[in-house]
Amino acid sequence: MKKELLIAGGVILAIILTMFIFLTNGLSEGARVQINGLDLSVVADGVYVGEYEFKRWSESVIVNVRNGEIVEIRTEKDRIYDVSEEVIARVITAQNTTIDAVSGATVSSKALLKAIENAFR
Repeated sequence: MKKELLIAGGVILAIILTMFIFLTNGLSEGARVQINGLDLSVVADGVYVGEYEFKRWSESVIVNVRNGEIVEIRTEKDRIYDVSEEVIARVITAQNTTIDAVSGATVSSKALLKAIENAFR
């Protein structure tokens, strides 16, 4: 009986360790992703598609520009709804991607910001 409990405990520990490694893999690198900002004065009106992918973070966006302003951003892959909505609202208000990341979701915020930037590259 003790042997089975030790084996079960070892399996559970291995699963937890694997999940921890998966969830933290790339966090420090993702937090350092450089957000360069936008120059909307050189962007024509239209619909732009942008993507960004890094390890387990990937985003795809559709950005609508009208009269030299971002008027709408839709996410194709919405993983964390509240984070996406907050980042999108901040970008539309600032008309730029050089905004503060959502607290506690820095890498997710930066992935979305990078996808928005990439729409105009």
